[in-house]
Order: sequence, then structure tokens, then C-alpha cells
Amino acid sequence: MTPEKPRKCLPLRAKRGVPPAPVTRPPMGGRRIGYVRVSTCEQNTDLQYDALTKAGCDPIYEDRITGVSMVRDGLDRALAEIGKGDKLIVWRLDRLGRSIPHIMTIVAELADKGASLVSIGEGFDTGNEAGELYSTILAMIAHVERRMIVARTKAGLDAAKARGVRLGAKPKMQPCQIAEAAQLMRTETAETVAHRYAVSRATLFRHLRSASVNVADPARAN
Repeated sequence: MTPEKPRKCLPLRAKRGVPPAPVTRPPMGGRRIGYVRVSTCEQNTDLQYDALTKAGCDPIYEDRITGVSMVRDGLDRALAEIGKGDKLIVWRLDRLGRSIPHIMTIVAELADKGASLVSIGEGFDTGNEAGELYSTILAMIAHVERRMIVARTKAGLDAAKARGVRLGAKPKMQPCQIAEAAQLMRTETAETVAHRYAVSRATLFRHLRSASVNVADPARAN
């Protein structure tokens, strides 16, 4: 009896008329976008980059500016690129915003896009329940902070008024100049007197009225 020859294992071929199986692709979103900020060019960003790279961030945007600066090109580009399901990741919250209200504004913008904020240092993600609780606490702190700023500002203004400090813009004419101008207005025109003190005609008469000085313009009297 002749032994059977071993069969060769041939690759499977798609049957005619049957479409190939669809290729499974990863869902859209879910990207981790990092943001780095340092105050000056001399400060080192390695610690932040290492933490964000370890967290799987790609790309990572950077700003080298002070925390109070209003212009942040790197942050603007990061926020523009973030879409639904993405995460903006920072090393610490103080790298992100100038203040708690500013941070909450960014959190709200991310929420509108269906994205979330992750802080490695504080260990929270606004995309989960614990992170939502954390952001709620931040919002309460921001509200209290705004009220405290308003209260401190009002208290400072009241104290300045009590000390006799004049608030607002510095007057263009001093009391001695107003008295002198009133004397000059008896013989000179308002335009000449105003030019002498480098003010407009309207400003001259406003200061004279505030000092309860009634004068007539010789040019108009004629």
C-alpha cells in the first residue's frame, strides 16, 4: 500500500463574489494632548515633558511666558486641536491657568467639546466622577475668590476715600492754577488762558465751574 503524500497548507483565498472583511480601525478621539509652560527661557521643561511623554501625550504644545500673560499661542493651538473624547494633560494645574477662574474657563471649553482635563500632579481627570467633583470644588473656590477680590477692592476704595485720596484720573489743573486762570480770564480770552495751561477750552471752564468761579469770556463779551 502506497502511503499518502502530506498535503500542503495553502493560504485561504477569498471566495469569488464575497467582499473582504472590513479593516478595524481605532475609534476617533481619545487622543492625549499635552501642554507645557515655563515662565522664562532659562527654566527647564524636561520634568514636564518626561511626565507628559510617560502619560502617552502626542503632540505636546509649549509656551514660555509668565502665568499672567494673556497671549498663549501654545495653549491656543492645543485647545484648537482637541476634539471629542480627547484629553488635555498638564503636569500641574498651575502650568495651565493664571487663576482658578481661568482654569475653570478652560475646563468649560473642554467640556463643550466633549473633552476633559487631566492633571498629573493633582491626580484627577474631569472626565470621570472624581474629576467632576474636583472641578465642582474648583468652581466653588473660584466663585469665592471672585467675591473676595470684589470685597477687597471695595474696601481699598473706601479706605482711600476716607483718607481724602482723590480717585480716578489726575486733574489737569491744580487749585492754584484754577485761581490764577480765573484772574487771567478778566483780561484774556478763554483760548489764550487754556493754551497757557495746555488744556482745552471746555476743560478750562469745567475746572472753573468745579471751583464755583463764574467768569465771562472777554472775546464773547465783545
